[in-house]
Amino acid sequence: MAVNKRPVMFFVLATVLTGFMGCVVSYDRPLARKDISITQPEESSPTSPQQVHISVVGVDKMRISWITESSALAIVEYGTSPGVYTESASGSSSSYSYLVYESGEIHDVVIGPLNPDTVYYYRCSQDSSLEFSLKTPPAHLPIKFAVVGDLGQTGWTNTTLKHIGQSNYDMLLLPGDLSYADIIQPLWDSFGRLVEPLASQRPWMVTQGNHDVEKIPIVHSTPFTAYNARWRMPFEESFSNSNLYYSFDVAGVHVIMLGSYTDFDPDSDQYKWLQVDLGKINRAKTPWIVALIHAPWYNTNTAHQGEPESDLMKKYMEPLLYNARVDVVFAGHVHAYERFTRVYNEKADHCGPVHITIGDGGNREGLATKYMDPKPEISVFREASFGHGQLEVLNATHAMWTWHRNDDDVSVVADTVWLNSLSSDPACVL
Repeated sequence: MAVNKRPVMFFVLATVLTGFMGCVVSYDRPLARKDISITQPEESSPTSPQQVHISVVGVDKMRISWITESSALAIVEYGTSPGVYTESASGSSSSYSYLVYESGEIHDVVIGPLNPDTVYYYRCSQDSSLEFSLKTPPAHLPIKFAVVGDLGQTGWTNTTLKHIGQSNYDMLLLPGDLSYADIIQPLWDSFGRLVEPLASQRPWMVTQGNHDVEKIPIVHSTPFTAYNARWRMPFEESFSNSNLYYSFDVAGVHVIMLGSYTDFDPDSDQYKWLQVDLGKINRAKTPWIVALIHAPWYNTNTAHQGEPESDLMKKYMEPLLYNARVDVVFAGHVHAYERFTRVYNEKADHCGPVHITIGDGGNREGLATKYMDPKPEISVFREASFGHGQLEVLNATHAMWTWHRNDDDVSVVADTVWLNSLSSDPACVL
C-alpha cells in the first residue's frame, strides 16, 4: 500500500539520519504519555479517503484535502442535507517522495461559494461509504478560535484534541510543529488520521515549526516537503509566494501566519510581503489583528533561549507588528504555557500586542519545566502543563482569552483575561 511502503527500511534509515536533524535539547523534560499510531482500518479500500482536513480559502470557500492509497478522483460532492449532494467540485492530485517513502495520492479541492455559519455534508472521491460534515465560520463577530501548538501524537495529544472537540470552536489556529514525524514519513499519515475527526469538521489554519522542516543535508535538501504537500494553506489569496506565510480575514479578524523557518530579514520576500499586507488592513472591517509565529519573541522559560528564529525575527519584524497595532501574537516551540502583558521592545507597552506561548499541545518530548527566576514583570502567567487555548472575539472591542490545562483528562481553565482591541483605544490609534 502506498502510504506504508517499505516501513521497516524507512524506519531504519530514518533512525540513522535523525542525527542530522538537530533535535537534541539542552534542558530536561519529564516523560510524556506514550506515542499514538493511528492506522487505516483494514476494511478500507485503497481509494477510501483518509486524513481529511479543511481550510478556508477567501471569505466563502473551503479547501478539502485528503489522501487515498491509490489513484482516485479529486472530486468533492456536497450539500446542506445528509446524503443529498447538490453541488460538486473537482481539483488536483499530487504525491511526493522522501527517501524510500512514497506518499499516497494527495487531493485538494476547493468548494464554494458557501454560506457562512452553515453545516455542509460532503463526500470525497465519490466514496459512498464515508460522509463528512463541516461548519463554515460566521461572517461577522462573535467567533471562537481554538489555539494549540506543538501537537504531536501522544496520549496527551489525544486528551488535548478531546478537550478542543468539546469547545464548540469555529476555527483552529496552530502555530507550528504538527506531526513530530521528524523525517519518519508514515507518522505524517498517522497524524492525519488522528486529527481527522476534528480537522474534517472545522477549518484548521496552520503555520510551520522546526519539526516540520525535515531537511537532511545531501540526502534530502528540500525543506518542508511533507508539510507543503499535505497542508496547503491559502497563501495565493493574500498575494504571498509561499505556503510558509500568508494571511486571511475571518469574521472581524485579520489573521497573519508568519514563517519562523524561512527568510525574514528586511530584504526577504516574507518581510516585504508583511509590510504590504499590514498596509492593506481595514480596521473598520477587521478591528482585530492576530499573528502567529512558531519561535516565540518573548519567553522566560530556559528552553529555546538565544535562537535566531526568535531573536532576529523579533528584531526585524516586531516594529512592523507594533506599528500596525497587532492585538495578539501566538507562538509555540516552548513546550509550556506563558502569557505576557502588552509589550514592545522588552517593556510593557499599552499599545503593544499580548504575546502568548501555547506550545503545550502534547508532543512526545514532554514539557519545558524550568523558568527564569525571578519572573520578569512583563510575564503575567506561566505554567509547564499540557493544554490548549480559546480566543473568543465577542465584538469589535472585546475578546476573552482562556487557557485550558489538561488536568489529567479533565480540561481546567487556569488562566483568563479580557482583551480590548487596540483599534478601539484612542491612545493607540495612529
